[in-house]
Amino acid sequence: MAIFADYADYYDVLYQDKDYPGEVDFIHGLIQSHRPQARTVLDLGCGTGRHSSLLVQKGYSVQGIDQSVAMLAKAEARRASLSPALAENLQFEVGDIRELTLDRKFDVVLLLFHVLSYQISHQDLLATLTTVRQHLQPGGILIFDCWYGPAILTDPPLVRVKRAETDSLQITRISEPQLMVNDNCVDVHYQLFIHDQKASTIQMVQEVHQMRYFFAPELSLLLQQCHLQEIARGEWMTGLPLSQHSWSTYFIAQECN
Repeated sequence: MAIFADYADYYDVLYQDKDYPGEVDFIHGLIQSHRPQARTVLDLGCGTGRHSSLLVQKGYSVQGIDQSVAMLAKAEARRASLSPALAENLQFEVGDIRELTLDRKFDVVLLLFHVLSYQISHQDLLATLTTVRQHLQPGGILIFDCWYGPAILTDPPLVRVKRAETDSLQITRISEPQLMVNDNCVDVHYQLFIHDQKASTIQMVQEVHQMRYFFAPELSLLLQQCHLQEIARGEWMTGLPLSQHSWSTYFIAQECN
């Protein structure tokens, strides 16, 4: 089953409470600390383009890539809502981040909202990081967030229920995680119940998202194999040092010859 297929129709509704402006402020701060002269950004796994569209408002030129046509349709609609001056600095393109070849390099590459955690196999991880390396300017940086292994094992994921609504829709999402401890993975089984109040219908959508969690030495080795050197790490959004309670983390790596 392809992930973010039917799910894509309800993605922005489910994450309407996500602090995208705060996250972009945080990312902007990291860029200013580690690559202050940066002007161009490659957003791999950009989804519906919410990070990308906010980054252009920070003065960056952004190229977004995603393999989901449904997600990119929403990203293009978001781009169309921007002023012409901002829209010309934002482009979206369908592509597989494991095989991407663009005829340009960037100051910053982003893998946000756990895009790297969706790369389950070593082969996919190395392919994705190779894509990053090939598209970075000399001395450019990669910023990514991911699930952190010590926290996953200390505080395993639980069944959760999330509710969201619009003027016409009521959505209930049940997330049932299955910890695959010997594979460093969590299989998250999603069930969405969508109540369309205008049409008086209820639809059910099911998807399984496989998520990999990482340990710092493992990531350092993977980065080194792709000629990337870790230069910073911390807890996502707080910047605190990583601990066994840091479920979501960020790492920054730099292109090295």
